[in-house]
Amino acid sequence: MARTIVISGGTNGIGKALARHYAELGDQVVAVGSSDEGGRRLREEVPKAHFVRSDLSSLRQTRDLVERLNAEHPMIDALVLAAFRFNPTRVETEEGFEHTFALYVLNRWLMAEGLRGPLENAATPVIINLCGAGQGGRIHWDDLQLKHKYRAVTATMQGARASELLGTAYASERTKYVLYNPVFVATGLHEPFKQPLRGIVRVASAAFAQPLAKAVPPITALIDHPPAEPFTTWKKGKILDRAVDRNEARRFEETIRALTQPG
Repeated sequence: MARTIVISGGTNGIGKALARHYAELGDQVVAVGSSDEGGRRLREEVPKAHFVRSDLSSLRQTRDLVERLNAEHPMIDALVLAAFRFNPTRVETEEGFEHTFALYVLNRWLMAEGLRGPLENAATPVIINLCGAGQGGRIHWDDLQLKHKYRAVTATMQGARASELLGTAYASERTKYVLYNPVFVATGLHEPFKQPLRGIVRVASAAFAQPLAKAVPPITALIDHPPAEPFTTWKKGKILDRAVDRNEARRFEETIRALTQPG
């Protein structure tokens, strides 16, 4: 029986590779991306995948997306959260959030929470959150939007820690929540940078990054056969023993819930 796989960030990198994999298996793939150009390339390369355009850094558009997915797909077997952008300089969204925080934290929480219904309707539902889990990031409680002393690595690491906390707080009887850190993968990481750093990152990626063909199979294995535990953390195909403070997880979830209230 064909499954329904929803992939945010499904027009590039690992997201697109997963879209291709499951579309070729005959599953119904919904690939969400922010640009028409990305959608055009996806349709050319993976014609069986269904492209949905949405600015995932926008809370309003994310809510609209969740409403649409609920209406069109009463059952979702897997939700893959892969949308990410490395911002060398601080960017603020129209809604006033630091862009990395909006895309990497708020969007992922809204999608996981908003699609609980369709996920719970599936036989073996799973959420795969592709993130930098296990790297030692922390929450900057006094400056979540990093208005002071912004650094791209700081924003990225805070997002990774946010995934650990929100994954811990996600309570479901059936839907398994998986954090997966693919580490360094050849997915065009050099593109956001300006020269000469862009060239340096490109060379480093070519020399050291894990190819997509090697990075994708461990992820598909977790989608096809979700872990028995409600919440697990993985790094490059190996499970990690990560103890997360549940009090901090609840505090952070309450903070995110307040930040994402409409109006």
